[in-house]
Amino acid sequence: MQSLLTIEMSQMSVAERIQLAEDLWNSILSGPEGLPVTELQKEELDHRLERHSQNPEAGSSWEIVKERLNNQQ
Repeated sequence: MQSLLTIEMSQMSVAERIQLAEDLWNSILSGPEGLPVTELQKEELDHRLERHSQNPEAGSSWEIVKERLNNQQ
């Protein structure tokens, strides 16, 4: 048996479903408890921040990374 939400979603356009997904994701992220971060993840983020502070030119910008990924396809 299909849920009411599934039936309603099947009647939505692709654009409306994408907007619904974005709204749902934003509602999850709206509070600090949205996506819990483990201690290991916190340590890794601290480590990466420290490495960046020591040598900010060592990494690549998101634009460059995205371009590299697009060129691989």
